Amino acid sequence: MKVLVLNCGSSSIKYKLFEMTTKQILAQGGIEKIGLPGSFLKMTLPGGEKKIIEKDVPEHTTGVQFIFDTLTNPEYGAVKDLHEIKAVGHRVLHGGTKFSGSVLIDDAVIAAVEECCDLGPLHNPANLKGIYAVQKLLPEVPQVAVFDTAFHQTMPDYAYLYAIPYRYFEKYGIRRYGFHGTSHRYVSKRVCDFLGIPQEGTRVITCHVGNGGSIAAVKDGKCVDTSMGLTPLEGLMMGTRSGDIDGGAITYIMKKEGLTPDEMSNLLNKKSGVLGMFEKSSDMRELEAAVKNGEERAILTEKMYFYRITKYIGAYAAAMNGVDIILFTGGVGENQSSARAAVCKNLEYLGVKLDEEMNNKIHGEEAVISTPDSKVKVVVIPTDEEMMIATDTMNILNERNK
Repeated sequence: MKVLVLNCGSSSIKYKLFEMTTKQILAQGGIEKIGLPGSFLKMTLPGGEKKIIEKDVPEHTTGVQFIFDTLTNPEYGAVKDLHEIKAVGHRVLHGGTKFSGSVLIDDAVIAAVEECCDLGPLHNPANLKGIYAVQKLLPEVPQVAVFDTAFHQTMPDYAYLYAIPYRYFEKYGIRRYGFHGTSHRYVSKRVCDFLGIPQEGTRVITCHVGNGGSIAAVKDGKCVDTSMGLTPLEGLMMGTRSGDIDGGAITYIMKKEGLTPDEMSNLLNKKSGVLGMFEKSSDMRELEAAVKNGEERAILTEKMYFYRITKYIGAYAAAMNGVDIILFTGGVGENQSSARAAVCKNLEYLGVKLDEEMNNKIHGEEAVISTPDSKVKVVVIPTDEEMMIATDTMNILNERNK
C-alpha cells in the first residue's frame, strides 16, 4: 500500500511517499516560499542526491498539484499513476479536546478542525489547505488527520489546567494541550521496542529538542505531562520562542513598548529564544560554533537553553515518582553530543551516568549512551513523525476496509 504524507505550513508543504508493505520511502521533498517570490520544490532522489525545481507556486492547491506532477514525472517520479496512492495522511497541529487519536477525514472532522483554528491560527488553516487540495485533485482518495495534540490528551486535569478563572477553560477551552505529540508517541514506543521492554510499568522522559522543543513525561505508554501549553510557546527555550515567561513581564513590555497583542505574540514566538539572546542566529549549530570561539553571549545563551531542559527532566522525574529512561530526539537531541552531555551533567542525583565516549560517537542513530551501571538509561532515538502518520493512515484504512 502506498501512502502519501503531507505536512502543510503557511508557506511550505513537506511530503513523503511510503510503500507500507516494506516501510520504504519512495519519494520525499518539500515546497518552500508558497505565495512568495522564488518558490521552489526540493526533492531527494532515490540515490540520495538533491534536486531543486523552481516554479511559481501562488497557493497550496497549486503546490499539491506540483507535488503530484513530480511524483508521476517520467524522469524522477516514484509512481506511474496517482491512483497507486491509496491514502493521504496529514499532520494537523491542533485537535483541541475533540480528538484523542488519528481519524478518517470527513465533513464533520473538517468542521471540527476549522473550529480549532483559533487555537492554532498559524498552522490549522494551512493544514486544512492541504486537505482541501487533495479533496479537489484526488477526491476518491481517503485522507487521515494525525494530530500533534492527540497523544497529550491523557494528561490529568490537574496537569493541563491553568490557575486562572475556571470560566475561561469552560468558555474558550484555555488549557495546556501540548504539541510534538506524534514524535513523543513514536519515540516513547520505539525506545521500549529498541530496549526489549514493555511500555507498561516504564517511566520515560522524552526530550524532543531542536529549533522547536518540548519534553513529555510518559508513564505506561501514556503522556502524563508535557512542557508546551495552549500554544507551542510554553516550556523550553527554543530557536525563536521564549518558552516559559512571567505573564507580568509580558504586560510590562507591552506597556513600555506600546505593543499590540499581535506584536507581542510576534516578539515572543519569532524574535525570542536563542535568537533573542544570541542576536546573531537561531541555529544551534551557529551558536555552538560561537561557544567554541569563546563568545560570552553565546555561552550564556547555551547555558540557558540546556538548563531549561535539565530543569524539566527533574520536574517530570518528580511527577512520575522516578524515571527509567531519558530519551533524546529532534535535530539537537539526535545530533549534538555536547547538548546531551550538558543536560545530563546535573542529573547524577537520579543515578544518571553518561558514557562520554559513546555519546560523542552518536549522531542521528539509535543508541544507549549511558553506562551499564547507570540507574537510568539514556537513549538516543531518531524521531520519525512521517512514518507514524503513514502507519496511522494505513491502520485506519485497513480498519475501514474490514
